[in-house]
Amino acid sequence: MCGVDGKPYPANATQAGTAARRMETRMSMAPGTGTGTWTGAESPALHVADRHELIRVQGARENNLKDVSIEIPKRRLTVFTGVSGSGKSSLVFGTIAAESQRMINETYSAFVQGFMPTLARPEVDVLEGLTTAIIVDQRRMGGDARSTVGTVTDAGVLLRILFSRLGRPHIGPPGAYSFNVPSVRASGAITVERGAAKAVKKTFTRTGGMCPRCEGRGAVTDFDLTQLYDDSRSINEGALIVPGYSVDGWYGRIFGGCGFFDPDKPIRRFTKRELHDLLYKEPTKIKVDNVNLTYEGLIPKIQKSFLAKDVDALQPHVRAFVERAVIFTTCPDCGGSRLSEAARSSKINGISIADACAMQISDLAGWVRELAEPSVAPLLAALHHTLDSFVEIGLGYLALDRPSGTLSGGEAQRVTMIRHLGSSLTDVTYVFDEPTIGLHPHDIARMNDLLLRLRDKGNTVLVVEHKPETIAIADHVVDLGPGAGTAGGTVCFEGTVAGLRASGTLTGRHLDYRAALKETVRTPTGRLAIRGATANNLRDVDVDIPLGVLVVVTGVAGSGKSSLVHGSLPALFGSAGAGGGAGSTRGGDGEAVVGAVVGALVSIDQTAIRGSRRSNPATYTGLLDPIRKAFAKANGVKPALFSANSEGACPTCNGAGVIYTDLAMMAGVATTCEQCEGKRFEASVLDHHLGGRDISEVLAMSVTEAAEFFGAGEARTPAAHAALGRLADVGLGYLGLGQPLTTLSGGERQRLKLATHLAAKGGVYVLDEPTAGLHLADVEHLLGLLDRLVDAGRSVIVVEHHQAVMAHADWIIDLGPGAGHDGGRIVFEGTPADLVAARSTRTGEHLAAYVGA
Repeated sequence: MCGVDGKPYPANATQAGTAARRMETRMSMAPGTGTGTWTGAESPALHVADRHELIRVQGARENNLKDVSIEIPKRRLTVFTGVSGSGKSSLVFGTIAAESQRMINETYSAFVQGFMPTLARPEVDVLEGLTTAIIVDQRRMGGDARSTVGTVTDAGVLLRILFSRLGRPHIGPPGAYSFNVPSVRASGAITVERGAAKAVKKTFTRTGGMCPRCEGRGAVTDFDLTQLYDDSRSINEGALIVPGYSVDGWYGRIFGGCGFFDPDKPIRRFTKRELHDLLYKEPTKIKVDNVNLTYEGLIPKIQKSFLAKDVDALQPHVRAFVERAVIFTTCPDCGGSRLSEAARSSKINGISIADACAMQISDLAGWVRELAEPSVAPLLAALHHTLDSFVEIGLGYLALDRPSGTLSGGEAQRVTMIRHLGSSLTDVTYVFDEPTIGLHPHDIARMNDLLLRLRDKGNTVLVVEHKPETIAIADHVVDLGPGAGTAGGTVCFEGTVAGLRASGTLTGRHLDYRAALKETVRTPTGRLAIRGATANNLRDVDVDIPLGVLVVVTGVAGSGKSSLVHGSLPALFGSAGAGGGAGSTRGGDGEAVVGAVVGALVSIDQTAIRGSRRSNPATYTGLLDPIRKAFAKANGVKPALFSANSEGACPTCNGAGVIYTDLAMMAGVATTCEQCEGKRFEASVLDHHLGGRDISEVLAMSVTEAAEFFGAGEARTPAAHAALGRLADVGLGYLGLGQPLTTLSGGERQRLKLATHLAAKGGVYVLDEPTAGLHLADVEHLLGLLDRLVDAGRSVIVVEHHQAVMAHADWIIDLGPGAGHDGGRIVFEGTPADLVAARSTRTGEHLAAYVGA
């Protein structure tokens, strides 16, 4: 635990404080106030069962935690804060929530546990007072193309039941209105063994709501065959250019040995039959090299492996292939509604289920409210409550047919919250991961109210958060730090919000920090002229985006920010060329016009970094390549030796550094590899040195240490030094080069992605909420980085809600005034000072309050 100056308290002081808190204590608080005081008076009248008022954690060592011991009051709102990478998620999610879930899983039978994910016990000495934990994190929803907002909540189910009861004409049960249920018809003879067995003719029919043409996806696909294969080559010459289908791989073996065509004949010389078998053949059993396999045509194989998932959830190289090889068009039969003609023909008061799902949820709630049918009154009440929850949580601008994969992390988290708002459960622990991400300051107050309501129902609410507006409502605050990575992992402060302000910790000092408006703003060097933008809810928007300055696009959630920036700019740069010059190019109807473009577009969105335990900052950023080449050149050997995923891997652990022992339904055990001692490399590889260090010692360095190592002397490697400089620029100097990506926090992953894109030779950078997961102190560092980008001649466009970024901007574009069909318009363009002076929009009002104007 740290003192006021960020230095650790003496061990005896920490122990004394912990012992004092172990008294039978109670938290006294006026209902709904959000503040509380500890009283140490013992209460002899308490029932023994009422004395478990605390969640006690002793000796937590998960990831970078340093023997952390804290006590968290139950049925209160506790906020965990600290710089990104300080250990907040390791304590809340990796220790408290993980152990709660593990203990619940152990209550199931061994048979059931065999089908559940196995969870290891966290590295902690004592965990007492735990309750059932419900985790509401930032994971994006849906990897399936058929997953929508309606399917991931109860709203879709309730709506289908409603139409099956009241829809006219009546077409069948709820499944008849589901785009995930195909219609099935079958007939034949069955044998009934009752007395004398006899054959009986039976007919089976099931009515589903799936559109038969698009199979419930709402879009049909067409393939550009030139992107699937090179017809001048044969299969054995590598004609297939689909990712993962190399001639040396598993699929190359299947296509080369299937026998349906000559693998040595160029594809352009195939007969119609051979080409059909290559592209469309139904699954067929074959034998290749005495191995039984299933052959399937190339196109159905691609449809099952790539197109069954949400395109945005695919790996980058696979997504790039799909975007150039597959043409998606709205299904002409269902018009994109995914539903069959019969499902679309059944209506209630002139509205079909397709119309209802396409409505903005706030409008749908109004339509349901007008239905007065006593026979389905409980159903209408449940549906009305669910839809009102969407509106209450700030998601009324969504539609039930919105693909769940297109929701941002913040939207997905709030959709998950909906099922808990009306829950009758009490005395459970709700764990939230930055619930204010993606929220405009106008919406944060509404989120705070929902958190307090969950608490006031008698639940323990644990929130990992950076926003001062949410920290302010906490009953109890735990501040971790003082730094990040190895410099963090200790508790710097525990207590009330007032105590945090006076504590002198990094968070306490920045809690009341307010960025000031710029006295002078930069002068634009050009402009991007967008004309007639109509993507999603945009209403024929015309706007000029200045170049050569820092531009912030803001507005309430759902106002059309991402539709304007991500929906218009990539198409413009694609049509004008990555390095297009001045001039204007008119697109089609509703397209935008580009006025002046300099350089390429670099877009950094919020998609999650994917990587296994073998992935680390060195591999993700490409830093390992110049390091391996430098080692190889210095020692006269192959670069592949210096990769733990290739030839240099320890043969015992295959380069993992640990040996995993599977214990079936129990948590597996990971032990350090005895042969390589966790270094991951073969012993002979570690005999090769560069600048007196072997490869394992280099990967154990921090970014700062490695930058010094590769910056001068025998180990001088300019390419590695430049990459390390970019990591330091985004505030990741403390990260270990070989630290697994799975141990990085959300804010660290966001900045790691930003550092990777800084190497791109872009003229226009588009950043989507770069402050997500960043501590108040880290936001200052980010603003400095954005300034350096602009000063280097780049144009920076930021989609952001954080007032500090708005105040620092040269130009603000504010969309609104509301969300969904109440938004989609430009409500302000100008400097931050003009926005504050006008106070004509919600953003202007909140920014004025922020800067104290």
